[in-house]
Amino acid sequence: MTDSERTIKIDGAEYPLSSLSDEAKMQITNLRFVENELIQLKAKLAIANTAKIAYQAALKNAISGQ
Repeated sequence: MTDSERTIKIDGAEYPLSSLSDEAKMQITNLRFVENELIQLKAKLAIANTAKIAYQAALKNAISGQ
């Protein structure tokens, strides 16, 4: 294995990507996809929570302004 060969760490053990089976590589791809989806969902949730806070504040203002 060369110093520049890419590796993946799983449960504390490092594996060279070139030594993994096609199935293992496919699962790594799947995990990366899901991790990216989770990042996007967390961002959307943060946006929704911010909007909720703004709507609650607007509601309070609308009620107190009556």
